[in-house]
Amino acid sequence: MRLKKYTDYALRVLIYTASKPEGELASIKEISKVFDISENHLSKIVHQLNKLDMLTTIRGRSGGIRLAKPPEEINVGDVVRKMEDDFILLECFDRGSDHCVITPACKLKHVLNDALEAFLNILDEYTLQDLLSNKSRLRQLMDITD
Repeated sequence: MRLKKYTDYALRVLIYTASKPEGELASIKEISKVFDISENHLSKIVHQLNKLDMLTTIRGRSGGIRLAKPPEEINVGDVVRKMEDDFILLECFDRGSDHCVITPACKLKHVLNDALEAFLNILDEYTLQDLLSNKSRLRQLMDITD
């Protein structure tokens, strides 16, 4: 399974924002520069994370973004589920476009569905806080200073 770049970038935005010093806002411009992602694309991701109550956006000259809640309250599995628009791994996962003749007897769909559930269940065991256990190294790599 491969997550979309949209989800990857959303997780990066959350990690970056959570890595900022207490009370300091992050900006789309600085995140764009650190990860070499277009500001336009990041704006869409930040907007979505804001709608999901994971980020708070502050408008204006001295505005920016910050986490809407503590990192220990942001579940990685929840982020992935909300950022991915589908989990159709094979044609047979989508009844509307399934043309495979063996679907009624095939066990592969069930095996892959079990694997997908296991994947998401593992992600559910982690929060954003868990991803920050090496915060000082992350901050160094992202060039975040106190």
